[in-house]
Amino acid sequence: MCKVIGELVEKLYKYNSLSKEELIYLIKGINDDNKELLIEAANRTRIEHYGNKVYMRGLIEFTNYCKRNCKYCGIRVANKNLDRYRLTKEEIIQCVKNGKTLGYSTYVLQGGEDSYFDDEKMVEIIKAIKSMYPQDAVTLSIGERSYESYKKMYEAGADRYLLRHETASRKLYERLHPDGDYDNRVRCLWNLKEIGYQVGAGFMVGLPGQTTEDLVEDLLFIKKLEPHMCGIGPFIPHKDTPYRLEKHGRLDDVIIMLAITRLLLPNVLLPATTALGSISDKGREKGIKAGANVVMPNLSPINVRDKYSLYNNKICTGDEAAECRRCIENRINNIGFDIDLGRGDNLNWTRG
Repeated sequence: MCKVIGELVEKLYKYNSLSKEELIYLIKGINDDNKELLIEAANRTRIEHYGNKVYMRGLIEFTNYCKRNCKYCGIRVANKNLDRYRLTKEEIIQCVKNGKTLGYSTYVLQGGEDSYFDDEKMVEIIKAIKSMYPQDAVTLSIGERSYESYKKMYEAGADRYLLRHETASRKLYERLHPDGDYDNRVRCLWNLKEIGYQVGAGFMVGLPGQTTEDLVEDLLFIKKLEPHMCGIGPFIPHKDTPYRLEKHGRLDDVIIMLAITRLLLPNVLLPATTALGSISDKGREKGIKAGANVVMPNLSPINVRDKYSLYNNKICTGDEAAECRRCIENRINNIGFDIDLGRGDNLNWTRG
């Protein structure tokens, strides 16, 4: 089997593609003896396309209100134990200014699906950021909206949009999202690409009931979509959700998915997520060594950090923005990679 796995890794490295059956065989055949073959090929691919740079984005979690009821998420509307908050426009702008002082040139505005932040408010916030720092990138991660809404925010100056598809298995998606619409989720991603955003999709690893075949569906979906970014992290249970007693996803499984994704999409921007660092002290470092090249330190005010509670035991909720930046930079430098505070656009994207 080891020889076959090596041949599949080499084929994936050379052609950036495998069949469904080959991907299933590869994932099931990865073990401690051959895992480094995959990781080394992914790292080699990242170096060939992006060098040893790791791009740093400033994350602003500006609202934990959400109208959705996803079974795994701590900010689901049914969670009555959560202390809800919304940052004001002025507070968001101050977070951006703090980030600029620290050298950032990309700001990620992330929140639940909060109807309070309608098109008018979001356009106002985007324009305010762009009027101060027109060359910097604004990334949004605020869920499913209409084509018209996405277009208004793009025209206001937003550059990127993160919308993880969570799982490409319709059956699993519908089980996890009782009020969700799988077809609309996918439609939103294609709409974002059509409008001109740098688009981020992504999925969780280790979801309750998830199979190897489900993960392969995720890989085939992102190969077809060709997102500019792809967020992959472990499922981590939250104490106030129906999945509170489930086990979190395994670090090794996430690393394998990151490495395969890098090989499928050599130009993709691939984060080493906070969730990865939350299940293992060296999780983000291992992700970077397996092909990830983005980190997102938190710029949110400390007094709201622990309220943006997607899962249990989230790290870095008590760190000042400057402390968070220094910590991550030191960790990345210590494993032989360099921080890049530029925009770090996907190699295939230019704004229309």
